[in-house]
Amino acid sequence: MQMTQIWDNDKVQAVTPVLAGPCVITQVKTVNKDEYSAVQLAFGARKAKNIKKPQLGHFKKAGVSPMHVREFRTDNDLEVNVGDTVSLNTFATGDVVSVTGTSKGRGFQGVVKRHGFKGGNKSHGNKDQLRMPGSIGPMGPAHVFKGMKMGGRMGNERVTITNLTISSIDLENNIIYIKGGVPGAIDGLLLIKAQGELVTEAPKTEAVAEEKVEATEDVKVKVKEEKIEDVKDIKIKEVKIEKTKEAKPVVETVEAKPSKEVKENKEKAPAA
Repeated sequence: MQMTQIWDNDKVQAVTPVLAGPCVITQVKTVNKDEYSAVQLAFGARKAKNIKKPQLGHFKKAGVSPMHVREFRTDNDLEVNVGDTVSLNTFATGDVVSVTGTSKGRGFQGVVKRHGFKGGNKSHGNKDQLRMPGSIGPMGPAHVFKGMKMGGRMGNERVTITNLTISSIDLENNIIYIKGGVPGAIDGLLLIKAQGELVTEAPKTEAVAEEKVEATEDVKVKVKEEKIEDVKDIKIKEVKIEKTKEAKPVVETVEAKPSKEVKENKEKAPAA
């Protein structure tokens, strides 16, 4: 995000808003298992088709498909679980943090901009010599010594700024306001480190209430039938339920059809 300003009583502060979450724990390393203590955090989201299959299996336990994954070393083994989310309650207003990021790339630059050289005098006889580096050493070795400050590629490197202060924290939107500037361009990835205890939150699981309907063994239906000579006219007249559960049984009235044996008996019987 772009830098902005916030008011602290009567003073205004230039701050950088940083989106710091949610960060999900995808792996916890311990001294006994991995010979060092660390925690692996995942941030962002991307499509599963753009992630390699071994990584998908690794992220499956945490239930995420992240855009960025970074590992943070810790002093001791942490009592956290895979799938937990790092809460912004880990930080507090006034904490001193260090921010690591990739600086903006400036391309090929001269010594004045890259190393802060003063340059030559803008006077008579110094044409085209204002921003020149000057002498780079004796002619005897016939090569340039390693580490000589000269023109070259500037920026696009890992930079860490220390002793930055947190001015404010927005817990609802997961935004930290850091006083001053931070390395990198807008939408760049930053690593924020501080001293203190890591606060995590367990994943929220939605409890789905499943209605279980037992078998209809406890549901008994009694049917009273009227004595009628013709089987076609037999119908269900009365239904009584002794015991019911949450689900109500549906009883359909169906006319009974005469069987083949009844038809044959009718045909064989002599006419009265």
